[in-house]
Amino acid sequence: MTTPLQDTRPKNYIGSTLLFIGICITATIIGVLLITGMIFPFSVRIKIGHIWCAVISWMTKVFCGLTYEVEGLENIHPEQPAIILSNHQSAWETLALRYILPTHSVVIKKELLYLPVWGWSLLTLKSIVIDRNNLKSSLRSLLGNGARYLNEGLWVLIFPEGTRAAPGEVMKFNIGGAMLAHKTGYPIIPVAHNAGDFWPRYSFFKYPGVIKVKIGAAIETKGRKAADINTEAEDWIRQALKEIRQSY
Repeated sequence: MTTPLQDTRPKNYIGSTLLFIGICITATIIGVLLITGMIFPFSVRIKIGHIWCAVISWMTKVFCGLTYEVEGLENIHPEQPAIILSNHQSAWETLALRYILPTHSVVIKKELLYLPVWGWSLLTLKSIVIDRNNLKSSLRSLLGNGARYLNEGLWVLIFPEGTRAAPGEVMKFNIGGAMLAHKTGYPIIPVAHNAGDFWPRYSFFKYPGVIKVKIGAAIETKGRKAADINTEAEDWIRQALKEIRQSY
């Protein structure tokens, strides 16, 4: 089967370089704005974040010829907070989903906070910080902060694989997101995408094409076991990713 990611594809040196420079410059500017913007309401800061993600999406299209299309937006109801479980293949979805989906808190690893300005600015957006070396502490942070933000009307975005997978692969899901759903009763919205085919993990190069994003129907969680919720979400994402790749 032919896939978009092939060794024969020419490297996009110029476009990838321009995008890298653009991200570095704009991320620094936006980071400073977000940190100084702590004196303003959260709604202002999140708007700044949305604008930046829109700018990155525009630069990705112009410099690298890379766009995206979304299937299943009818499953999104902004007035009903939910927990988003998405597969994780690249840096693309960490930016694009913030722009595509309703206002949400993102679960991030604490190592990101070591990045001056960039990492610090993430705290201004009500991110949920976890320590992957301390599972108990991470679970407490996820369940406590996640429930609080959901009750405030925010959505919560979780990448349950914990790290980026290779294109076409889905790693075993951590159960934290399903436990949050079990505890709070909020529904889960599963999301699948093939961003890694065009914006590969650990790679400087971005390739032209169209990233496909699939958003599934809400998975009800009230009165269900966390393990069952987790299995249903993982199975849906695996199947959706398989369907995306079969469409090549």
